[in-house]
Amino acid sequence: MKHVTVIGSGVAGMRCAAELAREGVRVTLLEKEEAIGGKLRRWHKLFPTFTPADEVLSPLKKEVSENENITIRTECEVKDVRTGCVTLATGEEIACDAIVIATGFTVFDASVKEEYGYGIYDNVITSADLEEMFNKGSVTLKNGEKPKQIAILHCVGSRDEKVCQRHCSKVCCVTGVKQAIELKSLFPQAEVFNFYMDIRMFGPGYEEMYREAQQKYNIHFVRGRISEVGPTFDHRLQIKAEDTLTGRPLKIGVDMLVLMVGMKANDMNYALARSVEGLSVQPSGFMQPSDPFGGIVRSNADGIFYAGAVTAPKNVCEAAGEGASAACAVLRMLNKD
Repeated sequence: MKHVTVIGSGVAGMRCAAELAREGVRVTLLEKEEAIGGKLRRWHKLFPTFTPADEVLSPLKKEVSENENITIRTECEVKDVRTGCVTLATGEEIACDAIVIATGFTVFDASVKEEYGYGIYDNVITSADLEEMFNKGSVTLKNGEKPKQIAILHCVGSRDEKVCQRHCSKVCCVTGVKQAIELKSLFPQAEVFNFYMDIRMFGPGYEEMYREAQQKYNIHFVRGRISEVGPTFDHRLQIKAEDTLTGRPLKIGVDMLVLMVGMKANDMNYALARSVEGLSVQPSGFMQPSDPFGGIVRSNADGIFYAGAVTAPKNVCEAAGEGASAACAVLRMLNKD
């Protein structure tokens, strides 16, 4: 029986493992955290349908957990790869016929952007923090009160040359709109502001959700970047920005600021590229596929494939689709042997 190692158990990794196992391939699914599911297990609802994340995640987890052809190993950190072998941080080597790298992305560290006050001022949170608050059913200010004015800032750690993050993270705009609607649904009397550079609503149902946010929920959209955030005497947050459509400076007092953090390439990508001839990274730090059109799941190294956001920012649907595509590419290679 052929053996494939899949590194990463997010949506892409699990989908790939499930497809391979269904075709009779033995799969070792490696996850560095204590549980499978990737970042999706910390998410609340998915755009644009507001489907609970667990409704997408649970069937995938069940499928890989119950398939006898799949061995799941958690708390396994990969040190390096080479053709036909994965080496763990413990020194253990796992021999295999093919490797699928589905390690996803890293959430940008918002504390790098000190001007926004993350980790400095109370009630400055990230989009990832807010999802966890939604999951816990406890979206409140630090003092336990409900927010009455909320600002959402797009593109924190995306399209920002100052922090070497020139790429667009692709899903921040739609996540900002989704979270604004969720906040407005929780707090109908609250004012919610979205500060953005450009609204990029590229997917099916995304533009409709953006319009609904304005027309049904009366969410305010301000084209402009926030330049500075500071505390006020009454323990609120003062935002300084510019409305670039009118050219006017703005000062707004809010109770909560949500930073839409972008997708950052994993630091380990560089180590992977050094470990195998043919693997390389793009200027963005994401792994370089062999062909951006017809070979997105292939690397330039024999027997090594990619799936999901390891090559570029992806949404859940794209990650799942690439997981299945990677499995097909692996099967074609195995069937030639």
